[in-house]
Amino acid sequence: MNGGVEATESSTLLLDDGEIYVCQDGPRDAPALLLIHGSASSTRSWDPLVPLLTGSHRVIRIDLLGHGRSAKPADRSYAIPDQARRAGAVLDRLGVEHAVVVGHSSGGVVATALAEQRPDLVTALALINTGPSLDAFIATESAVIGLSQWPPTDEQLQRFASTGFSRAGYQIPEELLDDVRGMTGHSLTTSMRATRSYLEQRALPDRLTVLGNPLLVIFGEDDRRWRSSSASDYRAVRGARVELLPGLGHSPLLEDPPRTATSLLAFTVIHAGWTE
Repeated sequence: MNGGVEATESSTLLLDDGEIYVCQDGPRDAPALLLIHGSASSTRSWDPLVPLLTGSHRVIRIDLLGHGRSAKPADRSYAIPDQARRAGAVLDRLGVEHAVVVGHSSGGVVATALAEQRPDLVTALALINTGPSLDAFIATESAVIGLSQWPPTDEQLQRFASTGFSRAGYQIPEELLDDVRGMTGHSLTTSMRATRSYLEQRALPDRLTVLGNPLLVIFGEDDRRWRSSSASDYRAVRGARVELLPGLGHSPLLEDPPRTATSLLAFTVIHAGWTE
C-alpha cells in the first residue's frame, strides 16, 4: 500500500507564540489530511493509524502547544480558538490550501474551531470520540489527575489512562503514558479547562450546523469518557455520517486502527478534493 511513499518528515515550526512540532507522511502532492490529538496526548497517538492512510493522503500531524514535543509555555493561551489558530498557521506554513481535518476527543473540538475560523481551509471534518456537549461527559475520579504532585505517580497515570480504552486485553503503550509525564501540570489542566469552556459556550452540533462542512463522526461504542449514545446528537448536522464501533472504547484509532481507517478513508475519498 505504501510503496513509493515519502518517508516521515518531522520538524519544529516557530510560530508567534511558541514552537509547534509537526510530522508529515505520505505523498506531498496528495490531498492533505490533518490529524489533531486529544488532551494529554501527542502525534504519537496516531502512529498505528498513519500507515493505513498514506496510500492516498499527505498526512500531517501536530503536537498542540503544551503537548508532546511542542513548547509548553506558562505564559501563553491554551484556549481552543488559539490552538486552532496555530493549527491553521502550520498548514499555511506548509503551503496547504485545503485539508480534511480529523480530531480525536478534544482534538475534535480544536478541529471544529479551525473550521469556524478558516472555512476556506477546512473541506470536511471527522470527529473521533469527541463529546458533543458537556452533558455527554462521564465523570469519574479516574478521569482527572490530581496536582498535589507533578509529575503524577505511575498508579495515577494508569488510573487516568485506563478510561481511554475498552477493548479486551488492550495494553496501553508506554509512550502514551510518557506523553502525560512530559506535560506540565499547568499545560494539562489549562488545556482541559479550555475544552470545557468551549463546550460550555456552545455545543458542537450547533456550531457545525451553521458551518455546513461534510461531517463524519466515529465513536467507540464502549467509550468510558463520553457517552457513545451522544453521538446521535451530531445527526442534527445535515448530512452527518455517524458510525458506532462495537467493542471499542474512547480510542478506536489505537484499539483497532484498521477498522478506524476503513471508516475514515470511505469518507475522505469523497471529500479530500483532489485537484488536477
